[in-house]
Order: sequence, then C-alpha cells, then structure tokens
Amino acid sequence: MIEPVVDAAFALAADHVAQGRIPGAVLGIVTADGRRAVRVAGLAQAVPTPEPLTAEHWFDLASVSKVIATTTFVLRLAEEGRLDLDRPLTDAIPDLRQYDVANAAERRLTFRDCLVHRTFLPAVEPIYTYGDDPQRLRAFVLQREWRHGPPVYSDINFILLGIAVERLTGAELDALPLGSGLSWGPPPGPAVATEACQWRGRVVKGEVHDENCAAMGGRTGHAGLFGTVDGVLGFAQGLLDGRGASPEMLALIRTPVEGHRTIGWEIRHPGWSGGQACSPGTIGHTGFTGTGLWVDFDRGLAWTLLTNRVHPTRHFDSGIFALRQATGDAVVQAVDRL
Repeated sequence: MIEPVVDAAFALAADHVAQGRIPGAVLGIVTADGRRAVRVAGLAQAVPTPEPLTAEHWFDLASVSKVIATTTFVLRLAEEGRLDLDRPLTDAIPDLRQYDVANAAERRLTFRDCLVHRTFLPAVEPIYTYGDDPQRLRAFVLQREWRHGPPVYSDINFILLGIAVERLTGAELDALPLGSGLSWGPPPGPAVATEACQWRGRVVKGEVHDENCAAMGGRTGHAGLFGTVDGVLGFAQGLLDGRGASPEMLALIRTPVEGHRTIGWEIRHPGWSGGQACSPGTIGHTGFTGTGLWVDFDRGLAWTLLTNRVHPTRHFDSGIFALRQATGDAVVQAVDRL
C-alpha cells in the first residue's frame, strides 16, 4: 500500500499551502507495478477569483517539458537512425549560423552537447523582447551570434533541439505523440493559473507561462507542455516498467555524461531537488512554474510534485527548493518504512 506514503509525504506541501507560501499543490506517487496515490490541497487560482485545485487540473510543466517531450523525441529519432547524437545540429538545421559557415561555433554543437548542457550558450535570453512572430524568432535564434560563456543549464540548448526535431519530422512539436494527460497548450481541461504577467498584462492561465515559449508560438523544445498529475505519473510509470522507453533509451537517461547530468536529465547529487534519501541513480527534473518529476529505478518508484508557486508572482519566497528536497526525502523514507 502506498496510501500511507503519500499521506506522510504530502503533509509538507499541505503545510506550505496552509502558510500561504504556495497557492496549491498536488503530490502523486506511482510504482513500477502501477499502484498510484495522489493528494491535492489549495487553489488552482487565487486571483482574481479563487478556484479550488483538483487532480484533474492541468499544470504548465515548464522545463519538465525538456525531459517528457524533447529528450524523448530526440532519443526516439536517434533510435530510428534519423539523427546521431554525436553529430552536429547542422545535420538537421543546415542553416544554423549560415552566414558564417567556416567559423561559427554554433555549427559545431552536437545533439549530445545540447542534451547535457555542455555548450557555451547562455542560460536564457529575453527572446520575446525581439518580437512575437514565431518564425522570425526561430530565425533569430538560428542566426544570432551567441555570447560565449562556461557551460550552464541553458534553455537555448533545448530551443535548438526543438527546432531540430521539427526539421527532422517535418511537423510542429504538438503533432508528435504524447501519452494521455499530456498536451501542448492550451490544455483540454481546467488549467492552473501561473503568474500575473507584466508583459501580457493579465494572469496567465491555460497558456504557457514562459515568455520566450509564448512568443515563439507556445511550443518549443524548452517549455510549453501541460500535464495532469495522472499524465505525468503515466509517463513516469512507462520509464519504470519499460513500456515507455527502450533499454537503450533508459541507459542513456540514467548514465551520467557531464557531472550530474545524463542525456536530458539529472541524477542525484549534493543539494539536488529530489533530496538525498533516494537511490544514487535516481533521475529527475524541475520546472520554473513549480513542477517536478523524480524516478527512483532501484526502488521502482516515481513521484511528481506539481505546484503553482509563481502565482500570482515569481517575486516571492515560496520555499519551493527546500520543499522539493524535503518531499523527496519524505517519500523515500516512508516507502522504506513499509
């Protein structure tokens, strides 16, 4: 039984809701054999009109899109022989920095480099301030001479990967298959509110929170995916039981390549989001809006903590970082006590 596990672990998030640090939270747990438990507390929206949160609400998954969608798409294309992870992105995007073919460092970046954030690209850039035409902004990303810096976790890496996937498949990202309970926005059901956005002049709900993704059409390699708690758990269960990924894909997402980074994901390391009680090979990823997913293969267990911690503003100490770690530790410790 995992009901006692979710009850014990969810007390922390419920307390954060009660304190007003986050409007609402959902914790979901799934095992490799399909047992699930979900707990919900708080509001899907606090302003302008309060709306109770339910397990049926769709969350803006933010950067969790990078692993559920983009990483999976890239690895499936690799398995089909349509790309080589160690070949440059120009195999799919021949016009990348096309005005400096001989010298542009961007033209030497490989798929693997971008998947493990082993590039010189910046963490983020306010691309949305350059316009709101999706195709023009994609051209801007491809032709810009990006400033060089040390390797960092970079949205730009995954924006490029998303463009590569679109080029190779001849389809926009929202045309590619996803599991039940996962969708590019707007979601086909009740949505959780995110920020009262200064740029858009409204509370964002049912549309992507990330400004760059919104300006680029709402579907990019780094953001734009929405999911219910069951949708996220369904994806996680597919990793645990092997139905959602081949053995080769699982090996790639579980094996460190660059420090604590695997292909697309992170594994447990000091101070990471999933806590320290989980197995060393546990993988996970978080999203800026307050979402996260962690998969402990050794225990045959995964959990997702979905919150709207940026509602109505990101400029507030929600305590999300400590909450994620403490929740992960509580989940694993409760499982180990069974």
